[in-house]
Amino acid sequence: MVWKALRTRRTGSVKMAAFPRLEGNQLALTWIGHASFLVQFDGLNMLIDPNFANWLFLLKRLKRPGLRFRDLPPIDLVLLTHAHFDHFHKPTLRKLSSPKIGVMPWGCGSLARTLGFTRIVELKWWESFGSGEWRVTLVPARHWGARTLRDHQRGWGGFVIEYRGRRVYHAGDTAYFDGFPEIGERMRPELALLPIGAYHPESFRQVHMGPEEAVQAFGQLGASWLVPMHYGTFKLSFEDLDEPERRLRNAVEAARLTRRLRVLEEGVTTLF
Repeated sequence: MVWKALRTRRTGSVKMAAFPRLEGNQLALTWIGHASFLVQFDGLNMLIDPNFANWLFLLKRLKRPGLRFRDLPPIDLVLLTHAHFDHFHKPTLRKLSSPKIGVMPWGCGSLARTLGFTRIVELKWWESFGSGEWRVTLVPARHWGARTLRDHQRGWGGFVIEYRGRRVYHAGDTAYFDGFPEIGERMRPELALLPIGAYHPESFRQVHMGPEEAVQAFGQLGASWLVPMHYGTFKLSFEDLDEPERRLRNAVEAARLTRRLRVLEEGVTTLF
């Protein structure tokens, strides 16, 4: 397998988009920040949990989005892992041009009806949606789904994307749980996009993984590449912003997995 980071030109601290021309089953991955990714195949552009907000209520974004919104390519499919504001960001979704299909867990469709989607698909765990050469499957996670304190419980999960033999797993928000071996056995992901932040104080680990747990999950998934996410963008908990990545590097070194770690820079497109 070949992977390569594509250099981008900078204007001040703002990156200029540099998307590759893809052929065959090539895969391009761009981290926008937090849990937001642009996933590109030949003729198919997907966004996962897009969030370009400068503020989430009283939480200020501490790193710019890796891409400017206007530089996004036409989006075919939007995957939303759950209803929380840092993942299901309505102002960002409203700005996306139509047509676009939204795929999300059960109970989230009512939140998306005024956001310009031409089609909304709600899935339960292990259900799939696809067309032609691509398919997305909602897989289990350990988290929760209510959007506000008074909201009813909505669904949550991660997604496995399949396209021409390539498989990308985005775990969404999740604590470490005993479902990773089953996801690995049933879906056989090649890339594992795993959250590593918002784990302190210890009680937060009921719904979020820490770096060491992400490495353990990665081993159980049997994936080839570990791509960390959900850190360094918003101050959601009490660990230092640079602590998750530092601890992750120590954990993969201890597990002798350093060559399988891919820490992406926001806005830099990487070919896998």
